[in-house]
Amino acid sequence: MAQHRVAPPPKREGLRAPVGRRKFLGYLVAAPTLVVAAELTRQEIFGGPSATAAPITSAPQPPEAYDLLDLLRDASRPTANLIRVEVNRDGTVSFALPRSDNGQGIITSTQMIIAEEMGLDVDQVQVTLADARPELLFNQITGGSSTTFTTYTPIRVAAALAQMRLLDAAAQILNQDVRTLTARKGLITDTLGNALPIGDLTEPASSAVDQAVDVVLKPREDFTIIGKPQTKTDARDIVTGRKSFVNDLKIPDALPTVICRAPDLNGTPDDVENLKQVRAMPGITDVEVVSTGVAVRAQTFGQAIDGVRALQVSWNDGTVHGESDETILAKLKAAELPLVVPAGAVETVEGSFTFYFKSNSSLEPNSAIADVRSDSATIWGPMKNPVTAQAAIAKKLGLPQNAVTVHVVQGGGSFGRKLFFDAALEAAEVSQAMGKPVKLMWTRADDSRQGRVHGMCTSRVRATVTKDSVLSFEQRHTSVSTDFTHGLGDAITAAGAKAPGGNLTFAESIFELTQANPYNFGVSTRMLNEVDMRFNTSSMRNVYSPDVTTAREVVTDQLANKMGRDAYEFRREFARSDRIRGVLDAVAKQGRWGRSMKNGTAQGLGIHHEYKGVTAALVEIDCRPETVNRKIREGVTGPRVTKVTFAIDAGLVINPKGIEAQMMGGINDAIALILTSSLHLTDGHFVEASWDNYFYTRQWNTPPELNIIIVEPDDQADEPGGAGEAAVAATCGAIANAYAKAVGKVPTYFPINHLDPFPFEPKPLVPPIPESPVDGLRYTYGG
Repeated sequence: MAQHRVAPPPKREGLRAPVGRRKFLGYLVAAPTLVVAAELTRQEIFGGPSATAAPITSAPQPPEAYDLLDLLRDASRPTANLIRVEVNRDGTVSFALPRSDNGQGIITSTQMIIAEEMGLDVDQVQVTLADARPELLFNQITGGSSTTFTTYTPIRVAAALAQMRLLDAAAQILNQDVRTLTARKGLITDTLGNALPIGDLTEPASSAVDQAVDVVLKPREDFTIIGKPQTKTDARDIVTGRKSFVNDLKIPDALPTVICRAPDLNGTPDDVENLKQVRAMPGITDVEVVSTGVAVRAQTFGQAIDGVRALQVSWNDGTVHGESDETILAKLKAAELPLVVPAGAVETVEGSFTFYFKSNSSLEPNSAIADVRSDSATIWGPMKNPVTAQAAIAKKLGLPQNAVTVHVVQGGGSFGRKLFFDAALEAAEVSQAMGKPVKLMWTRADDSRQGRVHGMCTSRVRATVTKDSVLSFEQRHTSVSTDFTHGLGDAITAAGAKAPGGNLTFAESIFELTQANPYNFGVSTRMLNEVDMRFNTSSMRNVYSPDVTTAREVVTDQLANKMGRDAYEFRREFARSDRIRGVLDAVAKQGRWGRSMKNGTAQGLGIHHEYKGVTAALVEIDCRPETVNRKIREGVTGPRVTKVTFAIDAGLVINPKGIEAQMMGGINDAIALILTSSLHLTDGHFVEASWDNYFYTRQWNTPPELNIIIVEPDDQADEPGGAGEAAVAATCGAIANAYAKAVGKVPTYFPINHLDPFPFEPKPLVPPIPESPVDGLRYTYGG
C-alpha cells in the first residue's frame, strides 16, 4: 500500500536565492473578450551522524549551475507571449496547453495553477492540448520532466493579468476601490455584498489593441490550491472507459489499418506474391506497399490482421542483419573511452556493468489517424513534439508545412517514446498511397520488435581511495546511440541533429546537462561515447540516468565497504548538499535503515540529483529460494522488492497526489529495469513479441509496502522542479545494492535475469503478428 508523508525541509546551504515580489510583463491581446499572455524575458533564474571521513570537495558540475530544464526554459522564452489564457462569457477560463499529456497529469496541474492565480475552482478551468503551432518554435516539446518548470511562470503571469483586468473592470462597474474587491469561484464581490460573474466582465476587461502591462503574482503564503492534493480531473473518465484516445476517435472513413513488417529490424519489402488474393479477403478495402512494409486497410482491425497474416512477402535485410547481444556488446566494449588513472597504480575500487536493450513501448499501442488529400493533410496522434512531426510529415507528403494540420490527442503513456512520431508519419504515407483516411495501429509485436528501444550500454567506474577520502571518481558510459533527431521540438534543431555528427553532439549535450555526481569524490569526471548501430532508439524515461546512477551507486556501496563505513553514513558524509542529506535522512528514518533482516533479504540505498530536485530510495528485497522460485503461469518471478521508502525534494509541489503517482510509476519502472525487463537481440531481430514475454513489473513483483515522502521545500523554493522521471534512477541504484547484499555478490549486468533461459516459447517472425489466443476466458475464470 502506498502511503504519502510530508517531511520538514532540511537545513539549506543557500542553494536558492530569496525571491521578492517581482513585477512581470504580461500582454493584453486585442480581442472582443479578455485574452492575455505572458512575456518572460525579465524572469530571473532561481537558482545526522557526525562525519568522520574527509571528503575532498569536487569541482562544480554543469547541471548544478545550468541543466536541461534551464535549456528548455530558455528556449521557450522568446515565444512565451504566444501562450494565451482566455476568459469565456460563461465564466470559465480556457487554455490550450502546448504540451502533450500522456497520463502524467499536466492538464490537472495546469488547471490548478490557473485556478490558484484567478481564485477559481479547478473545474472552472478548461485545459486542452494545442495543435501543432510552428510559431512556438522550441516551446511545444514535452520531455525531460520539463513541462511544469517551463510553463509555471508564464501561465501564472497570464492568469494574474486576467485576474487584474477583471478586478479593474469590476471596480469601474461597481464604482469601488479595486483593493476592496475579492474574487472567488468566478465571482467578484465588493464589501457590500454586490457580486459580478467574471463572464459578465470579459468584454469590459478586454482590449482593442495589444498592450504591455506589469503584473505582480500572488504570494506563495496566500496559496489555497497549489500544494494541496488534487485527484486528476480525468480520473473518473479513465477508470470508466470514457476517456478518448486516438483509436477511440470517430474520423469519417478512417478505417483500421495494420502494417505487415519484416522479420529483421527495419527490413523493407522486396516483393509481394499474393496482393490480389489478400485484397479480395473479407472486409479488406486496400493493400499497398509502403516504405516500412505492406499496409492493409479493412473494416475491422481483426480483418486487417488476418490480411497481414495471409501476406506472402519477400524482404530485404534489415539495418542490424545478423547482429546479436554478443556482437553489439563487443562493439560497445571496443568503443569504451579510457580511464585516466591506471589500474593498480594506487588503491582503487572498480566496477564494470552492462545494461541490455529495453523496450520503450507504452501501454497504449503506437497509433495515429491520417486523412491526406491532394493539397492538405490532417493528422491525429499523441505527439510530444508536434511541430517537428508537422514538418517531417509535410516533407514526406510533398506538401507545404502550413497545409498539414496536426491535432495533439491525449496519450496512454509515453516514457519518451512519443518524442518520435513513427505512427503519424507512417499513417500519412499510407493514407496518401491509398487515397483514403486510415486509422493506423501498431500491434504489440510491432512495438517490441520494430519499435523504439533504450540502447544497450556499458558503464565503467574507477575510484581511487585513501583511508578516509575518495581522491577521484571516473565514469565512462558507452551506449548504442540515442536518437535525438527530434531536436528541441522544431524543424531547425531536428535538421541539425540529422546532420553529420549532429546526433552525437545532442547526446553529449543532454548527458552533460543531466548527469551530476551527488558526492564529493575529489576529481570527478563523467564521459559519454555513443556508437551508431542503426537501431530505433529514443529517450526512454530518464534517458541516461538509470544506468549511470546504478553503476555509480553500486560502486559507492563498495567504496563504503572499502573504508569500513555504513552505506548510509558514508553517503551522508560525502553528500554535496544538505538537500541530498535531507532526502537521505528521510528514507533512513522512515524505512528503518539498518534493521535486522533475515538471510537472503537485505536493504539497499540509492540517491540521485536531477531536474532541480533530489531523490533517495531505500529498498528491501527478498532473494530467498522460496521467493525467487515461486511459480506464475508463463510469467517471471525472481527476487521480489518487498518494501520501498522513497523521498523527493522537488522544490515547490503543485499537486502532491500527482507527485506520488509519478513516483509510484518510476519505482515500478526501476524494478523492471533491474530485475526482469529486457529485449534479447538474436540474428538481427528482437525475440520478445508482446507484453506477455516482455516482463515489465507485474502485480506479483510490486512491493506490498510503498511509502512516498515529499520533503517540503523551504520558503525560498518558489519554483517547481521536474518530477515525471525523478523516481527511476535512485530506485534502480537502491535495488541493485539491496540485491548485491542479499545474494552476497555484486551484479555486473542488468536486468539480472537477462542471461537466463527463456521462460517462454518465442513467437514466430513470419507472419509478423502472432495468432490471437483462443483460451483467454478459460484462464480468466480458471475453468
